[in-house]
Amino acid sequence: MALRDVSAGPKVRKILLPLGACFTPHSVVPSRRPQKKSPAKSSRPSPVPRSPTENLSHRQESDSYSPAHTRKTRRLLLKLSGETLGDSSSHLSHPIIQRLAHQIKGILSPSLQLGIVIGGGNIWRGAPAADEGQMDRNTADYMGMLATVINSLALQDALEHAGVETRVLTAIEMKNVAEPFIRRRALRHLEKGRVVIFAAGTGHPFFSTDTTAALRASEIGADALLKATKVDGIYDSDPRTNPRAQRFQTITYGDALRRRLQIMDSTAFSLCMDNKIPIVVFDVFREGNLRAAAEGRPVGTRVIAGE
Repeated sequence: MALRDVSAGPKVRKILLPLGACFTPHSVVPSRRPQKKSPAKSSRPSPVPRSPTENLSHRQESDSYSPAHTRKTRRLLLKLSGETLGDSSSHLSHPIIQRLAHQIKGILSPSLQLGIVIGGGNIWRGAPAADEGQMDRNTADYMGMLATVINSLALQDALEHAGVETRVLTAIEMKNVAEPFIRRRALRHLEKGRVVIFAAGTGHPFFSTDTTAALRASEIGADALLKATKVDGIYDSDPRTNPRAQRFQTITYGDALRRRLQIMDSTAFSLCMDNKIPIVVFDVFREGNLRAAAEGRPVGTRVIAGE
């Protein structure tokens, strides 16, 4: 406290004033907060986000897939069989995986969002082991799910070495290996332009990776399911045993069911049919086929809904 003498008439009074009272209002300088600088805008074009349900109304109008659609963003689900990652000498062939990674990189663009499901047949097939009575079906299928994780990590590594940002999401939680599958997280990765690989099947036994592909395609609202195999389409009979086998360019779900064509298992086929997801079956090893399938150009066999 400060002591100050103030004259008031003939007498002198002593008044105790606080220290702050010795300063006039004009001596107080208002504080100025530094203004935040707005972040610099990146010149890199960002992928166009899309609502998860944006394509549902479109499917009611047309069952065919074509790049001529008016939407700005296409979303595709690529199904790779496990056998496409290996050859006769190795379950996992690095040259083949690297070639696949460069093919996938070649089709990517800001207007394309890509999800991938990979089988595990090059490493382990659970159904044959269970059918032969060698193993419980549940255990055999879980081993197959782990095989798909191995393949997914191998493809992720090859894609990232090629400069493609990739995320692996597993239906069985493996937090030290990959992210858990959460639908909204998967959609967010896709909207950011990342390739998303769905691993570990559905997380449940008795479901194939074809069913996983159909399920994930339905969940992310894919415009088409691209089934990449070693054959160039769907035939009326096995072309390996029948040299006169005829390949279909387009076939409806109904015709495929009536002819009992083995496109994929019945559960997977029903999911695609119910959700009106076109299926394109093509030979991924033929140069240019993957790009043609992604762009909606005629390649392999396309399965669509009928009239």
